Amino acid sequence: MSGPYVPIEEISKHLSVSPSTIRGWVRAKKIPQDTYIKVGNTYRFCIEDVVSSLRSPVQSTTVEIETETEELVMSVDDAEITFNINQDDDL
Repeated sequence: MSGPYVPIEEISKHLSVSPSTIRGWVRAKKIPQDTYIKVGNTYRFCIEDVVSSLRSPVQSTTVEIETETEELVMSVDDAEITFNINQDDDL
């Protein structure tokens, strides 16, 4: 937390997006919680921290294939998703 905290209108102007886009990014956790403060329904954002977090590289996704069980296991942000792979020899 390095700079002053500004209202949502100012961060949206700085990033050239609408305030509703900023709210969506907050809900989707694209803007980390440690880059803003919320009091009641009012948000204040640290522009430097928000820009820095948006520029940081996206975490990699790990994909493992278990051929014996014909499953695709994908780990995303500490959540594991399993897909069943049905192979049809008639195709």
